[in-house]
Amino acid sequence: MNANELKNILKLHKKWLNNEEGGLKADLRGANLCGADLRGADLRRANLRGVNLNGASLRGADFREADLRGAILYRADLREADLRETNLSGADLSGANLYEANLRGANLYRADLCGAILCEADLREANLRGAILYRADFCGADLREATLRGADLRGANLREAKNIPFIPYTCPDTGSFIGYKKANGYIVVLEILSDARRCSATDRKCRCDKAKVLEIQNLDGSKANVNTVASGYDSSFIYTVGEIVEEPNFDEDRWNECSAGIHFFTNRQEAVVY
Repeated sequence: MNANELKNILKLHKKWLNNEEGGLKADLRGANLCGADLRGADLRRANLRGVNLNGASLRGADFREADLRGAILYRADLREADLRETNLSGADLSGANLYEANLRGANLYRADLCGAILCEADLREANLRGAILYRADFCGADLREATLRGADLRGANLREAKNIPFIPYTCPDTGSFIGYKKANGYIVVLEILSDARRCSATDRKCRCDKAKVLEIQNLDGSKANVNTVASGYDSSFIYTVGEIVEEPNFDEDRWNECSAGIHFFTNRQEAVVY
């Protein structure tokens, strides 16, 4: 798409926003706008699903309530951009500069913000569930009532961030206890041993380095007619009734949501619906 075509789309979109005759909502789904200069552009409520804005200049742009699902915003300049209530689920914002951006109420579910700059950003009420926030910089960002469950926060800078949501620890610190793991349609009942290393994650799951397999159950709670079941993530990792399973590469960093360990829930029903 050339600059003149883009300029015309923005002109018609502005008319549409103002309810003027001849206006047309911007539909830039899947468009290649790599490196485009859209500083200060008004793209409120525009359809930008899957658009490629790799390295684009978007400083001060208005994307309120726009659809940016799956958009590519790698290393984009989004400083001071208005992204309130914007749908950015699954978007690639890795390396993007979001300094002082307004992301209040934005949907960033499973978005990739690896290495993104979010200093002084407004993230109040934002949905960051399952987002990749590895090495993201939240210095001075406001996270009041934001959802961070399941987010990967390894190496993220949360120092001086404001109103960080409390993410409860669900894994007992000491002693042995019972855990439940869903594996290939079964529930594996585990005894987390008293000397096992363990940690909570950023959602309701826990993980440990070793556990004893007590029983394998059907989802309805009845005893299964099998004594062994493979992990749904690693078919070589086998759970056998009566045996102790171990994960030698256990990672104690709770912010690393999908790291090595035996993942389980302390509540059976949570394992069933997982």
